[in-house]
Amino acid sequence: MSPLLARRALAELVGTAFLVAAVIGSGIAAQRLSPNDVGLQLLENSLITGAALVALILALEPVSAAFNPVVTLVERALGAVTTAEAGALIAAQVVGGVIGALLANLMFGLDVISIASHDRSSGGLWLGEVMATLGLLLVIFGAVRSGRGNTVAFAVGGYITAAYWFTSSTSFANPAVTVARMFSDTFAGIAPASVPMFVLMQLIGGALGLGLIKVLYPETGLADEVAAGAPANHAPSALSPEGPTHG
Repeated sequence: MSPLLARRALAELVGTAFLVAAVIGSGIAAQRLSPNDVGLQLLENSLITGAALVALILALEPVSAAFNPVVTLVERALGAVTTAEAGALIAAQVVGGVIGALLANLMFGLDVISIASHDRSSGGLWLGEVMATLGLLLVIFGAVRSGRGNTVAFAVGGYITAAYWFTSSTSFANPAVTVARMFSDTFAGIAPASVPMFVLMQLIGGALGLGLIKVLYPETGLADEVAAGAPANHAPSALSPEGPTHG
């Protein structure tokens, strides 16, 4: 692994760890602070997650800030990263997510690993994941491929905050985060049996999003933007000035 790719992988690991810690940690805090109001718990969870995303993308985008395997796979399909780079970044995202879940459990005095029991299995939830992921990719790459890469952090934070509410699944939209949330039996957890279908729906949403991006922005490619020195090379991992790398 080259030094640059190692830095990018480390940024993905750290960023995804903090993102998952924010998702799970705010869910635990919300349950404790608002024990009798599920709507308020979701509001607290969504606001903290959206705010954390904005901050993390702004901080890490000079290196790599996708935090999402679907985003990285779309970047690979668009030629912004190689297969080897995508594999390294996705592995870092998954490992970082699990670390973030374990740290969130420890911060709130829970067992380091507590396998989630929250079943999330229904057609409506699966459709919600397709919609959530498709929309996330549209927001990310729509901003980047229209030359507004500097707005990605705010666009993603705003979208995820909203998608918590308008999707039936509360918008996981991220395989690494989904896998990580298995390891915390708390407000944000997901039972292991529910994970495979969630991830599959996210990948389907990613494929649909890729097709829509190509139709809506046919003359603007990430590789072209990188070669031209555009400020947004990837999204949200795409703002690194060192080369191309959501959620």
